[in-house]
Amino acid sequence: MVTVERSRFPKLTAIWHAKEVAEILAELNSTKVGLSRSAVRENTAKYGKNILDEAQPRSGIIIFLGYFWSIPVALLTLAAILSIATGSKVDALVIMGVVLINAILGYVTESKSERIILSLKNLINPTAWVIRDGDTVEVDSQTIVVGDVLVFKPGSYISADARVIESDKPNGMASQRLSIDESALTGESVPILKTCQTLIDKDIPLAERINMVYGGTFVTGGQGSGVVVATGRQTEMGRIQALVTETKIPQTPLEIQLEKAGSQLVLLSSAVCILVLALGIVRGYGFIEMLQTSIALAVAAVPEGLPTVATITLALGINKMRQQGVLVRRLDAIEALGSVQTICLDKTGTLTANEMSAIEIQTSTKQIKLNNNKPTSNSDEELLRLIEVAVLCNESKVERTSDGELIITGSPTENALVQMAVDAGLDIATLRTLYPLVEINHRANDRNYMATVHQFNKSHKLIAVKGNPGEVLSLCQHKLQDDLLLPLDETDRQVIALTNQDMTSNALRVLGIAYAEIDATTEVNLNNLTWLGLVGITNPIRQGVKELIADFHQAGIDTVMLTGDQQNTAQAIARELNLSSEQPCKGELSFAPTNNVFARVTPGDKLKIVQTFQAEGKVVAMTGDGINDAPALKAAEVGIAMGKTGTDIARGVADIVLANDNLETAIAAVSQGRTIYNNIKKALHFLLATNLSEIIVMVAANLLGMGLPLNAIQLLWLNLVTDIFPGLALGLEAPEPNVLNVPPRSPDRAIIESSDFKRLGFEAGVISLFTLAAYSYGIANYGIGDMPNGMASQRASTIAFMSLVTAQLLHTFSCRSDLPYWTAKLQPNRYLTLALAISLGLQFICLIIPSLGSLLKITAIDGIDFVVIAIAAIVPLIINEVTKKVSC
Repeated sequence: MVTVERSRFPKLTAIWHAKEVAEILAELNSTKVGLSRSAVRENTAKYGKNILDEAQPRSGIIIFLGYFWSIPVALLTLAAILSIATGSKVDALVIMGVVLINAILGYVTESKSERIILSLKNLINPTAWVIRDGDTVEVDSQTIVVGDVLVFKPGSYISADARVIESDKPNGMASQRLSIDESALTGESVPILKTCQTLIDKDIPLAERINMVYGGTFVTGGQGSGVVVATGRQTEMGRIQALVTETKIPQTPLEIQLEKAGSQLVLLSSAVCILVLALGIVRGYGFIEMLQTSIALAVAAVPEGLPTVATITLALGINKMRQQGVLVRRLDAIEALGSVQTICLDKTGTLTANEMSAIEIQTSTKQIKLNNNKPTSNSDEELLRLIEVAVLCNESKVERTSDGELIITGSPTENALVQMAVDAGLDIATLRTLYPLVEINHRANDRNYMATVHQFNKSHKLIAVKGNPGEVLSLCQHKLQDDLLLPLDETDRQVIALTNQDMTSNALRVLGIAYAEIDATTEVNLNNLTWLGLVGITNPIRQGVKELIADFHQAGIDTVMLTGDQQNTAQAIARELNLSSEQPCKGELSFAPTNNVFARVTPGDKLKIVQTFQAEGKVVAMTGDGINDAPALKAAEVGIAMGKTGTDIARGVADIVLANDNLETAIAAVSQGRTIYNNIKKALHFLLATNLSEIIVMVAANLLGMGLPLNAIQLLWLNLVTDIFPGLALGLEAPEPNVLNVPPRSPDRAIIESSDFKRLGFEAGVISLFTLAAYSYGIANYGIGDMPNGMASQRASTIAFMSLVTAQLLHTFSCRSDLPYWTAKLQPNRYLTLALAISLGLQFICLIIPSLGSLLKITAIDGIDFVVIAIAAIVPLIINEVTKKVSC
């Protein structure tokens, strides 16, 4: 957990948007012409610099040592220490080698995952323009202090939170309103026009404080100035950073289940160790030899190969997802995604493309859906006039690169109108040359429309107007219909109003378009316009998202949409995506976790929503791309960020980054995650069944007075040969056909349930029974020896050893599916074939290489012995397969 230093500076908690500018300037010891040098020093000392507290990531050594901090690893370490104490150094090296491999793999994957909050500072420009002593100067953004007067320029980031002083500065022959892109902070998809007017409502949401600007947001148009009211950690971005810092990363379901299973196995192994040691002492066997055997058996009870199998399986899964454009930053995140029950989807930039697009035109005579039918230059006069006016009453710039690529620069809404005209085949440059701009009047507090005046044929002027449909309609006295100028009556107005209502109910941002032609000498009058029609603009849903939502539902995953937009917009998008037809819930503490659409949410709300679902026992994934998503991204079991459009902070806290912003790859990651969990469960099933068979063989033989079939080094060899390679091969099984057609598992569901233990006991019992039978054959034919240390003769022990190893290796086939092998319809697993070939090869090499055979205390066997070993290995596989349930 990272920590940050508490600020020693006083908190600025005033409700700045509800205060008059003069009052704020006086309170902060500032003026409209900026701070004096002495005031800068005083405010720096009082409020501090504009620096976000930086949190140091965990050191590499801490990450590395963290992989040794678990009960199973502690048990294995203790076993290694005891092995050294009793002179079994080889045993100790084998045990600790497995532990070390697991730690190294985990460290390599997670060494960079704690470098999170430092990325916030990349969102602030290194310099900013301020007014000091009446002069506009460029300063280091870190030296900005409370009371400074910032100068806002198009294309620049804002360096601190400020109250707007001026939002309508001269720009050429007209003026342009200040507009700010706040989507990274609030989730609003449309730039916000700013004003210097004081707001009356003190409790107004952050997204509606139109006289405030915030650090990390972007100036899309206009110019202006504002007095800084918060810097550093006291800015809205600083508060989000604090939320990220204080948010803990939850354990994944697999971590929880493996930890639980490990604890249970520790108790089992301890009991086995004590039991075998006690039985050996009672029977008069040597204490040191029995202690070594008991330790080896205790280690055998714990599948020490499991951490390695789990880690490597996850790492290989991560590599596979990387090939599909999914970058996994935390080892267990992909597995956690496979168990997700609820996925919270940020709308702006995730579900939608965060760019505006005109999709519908409604004139007096026709309706055109632009996604199906693009207007052309052959369209009627009424439609073409509407498109031309929309382009003329527009400040977006259109340029072509040397290779012919069209670049449109401006606000998203106006860009959408220009793109509409380009799609219709209009030559924008020629049109604007024919109608040069003379005058421009932007939207203002008392008028929600924009009007431009253009020269035409020297003797005429054209007035172009676009904006709020109701306000534009009130300025119109005529309509253009069938190339005729007709009066606009009350019925027409009602039809237009109803059409506008229908379009807005579909989450469209609707603009009314009107125009007038006047003599060049006539005074401009906006109360005698001609109505042209309506244009519906939307923030389009990303391609494939609707199908993706259906895939999530098919996989049993609940989908939840979070947005800073208005409720009607959220509701319409939810309907289109088949999320919900119910009224969206506002992002407040009173919401119910059964809701799946939340509108007007703040960054804190998103965090609380995720945590509330978690409190209901859900495994939660969160998608996002902005600063406002960061706390929720970190709090969720799986945070998914956009790679291209995402901010540094979103990518920094996320567990998974979609390199191409393709949310569709998330469902592939779900499939991969579920497959990884299933495969780890198969590997665990195999390891527990085979290890349990070792325990049964050792304890049963001891109880029956048959001596100890296996020695300590043989038990460790068993785990080394039969655990690692076959376990890894099971971890690489292909996805099952129905992996996305079943609900996600409950996080409370144990990875090995009581019914699984019954099956494990049966399978282990069958393997043990035939191993003991082969061992009995060996004793009957080759004697039991003097057994001075409780050991049988070498040949009988060799037969038992070879029978048990071979049976365990063949048991991997049975662990591939819960169904009988001939009905499971499994894909070939070449890794399993290779693993068995390697393991069986190593096993039988022991009979050929004298030094290795001497180490393991095994001896040569004849053809009949091989037949007995084959029967003892193959028959248990057949029995275990035919006793499986026909259906799952």
